[in-house]
Amino acid sequence: MTAETAVLRDDLVSEMNDLGRAARAAAAELAMAGPEQRNDALKAAAEALRDQSDKIIAANAVDMAAAEAKGLSAAMLDRLLLNSDRVEAMAEGLEAIADFPDPLGRVLEERSRPNGLQIAKVAVPLGVIGIIYESRPNVTADAGGLCLKSGNAAILRGGSESANSSSAILECLQAGLRKAGLPEAALQRLPTTDRAAVGIMLTMSEYIDLIVPRGGRGLIERVQQESRIPVMAHLDGLCHTYIHGDADRKMATDIAVNAKMRRTGICGATETLLVDRSAVESHLPDVLKALVSAGCEIRGDETVQAMDIGASVKEAVAQDWDTEYLDSIISVKVVDGLDDAVSHINQHGSHHTEAIVTEDQTAAQAFLNRVDAAIVIHNASTQYADGGEFGMGAEIGISTGKLHARGPVGADQLTSYKYLVRGKGQVRP
Repeated sequence: MTAETAVLRDDLVSEMNDLGRAARAAAAELAMAGPEQRNDALKAAAEALRDQSDKIIAANAVDMAAAEAKGLSAAMLDRLLLNSDRVEAMAEGLEAIADFPDPLGRVLEERSRPNGLQIAKVAVPLGVIGIIYESRPNVTADAGGLCLKSGNAAILRGGSESANSSSAILECLQAGLRKAGLPEAALQRLPTTDRAAVGIMLTMSEYIDLIVPRGGRGLIERVQQESRIPVMAHLDGLCHTYIHGDADRKMATDIAVNAKMRRTGICGATETLLVDRSAVESHLPDVLKALVSAGCEIRGDETVQAMDIGASVKEAVAQDWDTEYLDSIISVKVVDGLDDAVSHINQHGSHHTEAIVTEDQTAAQAFLNRVDAAIVIHNASTQYADGGEFGMGAEIGISTGKLHARGPVGADQLTSYKYLVRGKGQVRP
C-alpha cells in the first residue's frame, strides 16, 4: 500500500466512523419517537417520491444506460429499471408500512411470579442496521421504510449500478424525515461505491448492530466471512416447484409458468421443476409446451429430453440442479415420488421457497412438514415469496437462516426485545 493509498483509506475510515456515530445518535432519537411521528415521516416520504418521480426516473435512465453499456443481462436490467408504475409502487409501499400496527412496545409475553414480580417481554428496536444490496433500487425505499417503522437507523449500500437511482430515492426518504422532525441521519448511504467501504462497514461493531446482505451468493459469502457484526442473510433463491401425480393439470401448468416466467429475475422465481413419474404422460407435455411458448429454455433429464413438445430440450448437467438462473431458463427433472422430490429439494435448494402442486392433502401436508425452507407453498406460485404478498407492506429480504427471523423480514422482524420487571420491594433470599 502506497502512502497516498494509506491516506485515502484513513480518510474513508474516518468518514465511515462519522457516518456510524451519526447513525447511532439518530437511532437513539428515533427509538424515542412516537409511532405517529414515524408514520408521518413515511407518509411524507411517499409524497416526496410522487413529487420527485420524474427526477427519480431520469436518474434511473443514467443507471440503465451505464448498465446496458456494461452488458448486464435482461433479468438484471429488469431488476434495475424504474418507471412511473414502480415509483408509485414504492410510494404505496411506504404508505402501507405506515398503516401497519406499531411494531414497538408490543408485549410478546407476560407472566406473574409467585413472589409477586411482574415480568413483560417487550419489543424494542435493534438499533442501527447496515443493509447491503445489489441492483434493485426499490430496496432503498423498502429497507429504509421498514427500518424507520421499526425505530431503527439504517446505513444503506446499494449496488454501484443503481447508485444514481438509490440516491434520488434516499433524498425523498430524508425529506420525509425532515418534515416529521426526525434526524436525517436516521437513513444514510455509504459515501462511495468503493468496495473498500463495505469492508470497513463490516467491522463497525461499535456503531452497527446487524448486517443484512441481499444479493448473489458471492456477496452473501463475502459478508458472512468478513463481518464482525451479526448477519441476517438473504441467500440466493434456488426455488423448486414439484408437480405431484395428483395435481390438477391446468393448475400445474398455470403455476409452473407463473412461477418461472412472471419475473425471472426475482429470488422467488422457480429454477427447477420436479415432475412425479406418474404425471409424466398426463401433465408434463402441457407444462413444457406452455413454458416454451412463454419463451423459456428447457434443460431436462433423459425423460424430459425424450418428450415430443415441438421444441428442443437441452441436456441438464449436474450444475443445473444447483443454478439460480435469474433468466428464462428452467431445469426439469422427473422424480420417483414424494420422497425423491423432498430429498432433491433438501439437497439442492437454498432453503428459500419451495412449492408442491397436488390435490392430495396427505401428500401436501407431508411436503409442507418435511421440506427444509423458509417458505413452503401448496398449490400456488413460488413468486408469492414476497413480504408485500404476505401482508407486511414490504420486506427487507427473505431470511434463509434459522435464527432471529426466517422468511420475509418486515418491520416486526426488525425488532429485538427486552424484559421489563416490576416489583414491590422484593429482595432475593
